[in-house]
Amino acid sequence: MLRLLGLLLVIWLAVSILGAVFSILGTLIKGLLVLTVVGVVVVAVTGSLGSKRDRKSLPRNW
Repeated sequence: MLRLLGLLLVIWLAVSILGAVFSILGTLIKGLLVLTVVGVVVVAVTGSLGSKRDRKSLPRNW
């Protein structure tokens, strides 16, 4: 009976630790996703503003 309780305790600890690790990784992945979206938006806005500017600042064959 004690062996069964010990095994269940080990399983419970393993599941708890894995849950905490995946929770932290999930938060990091969400943060990286947000940073990626912000980066794409910044690049798109910069590109659109750059294409609307006067093109006389660059040489003709650039």
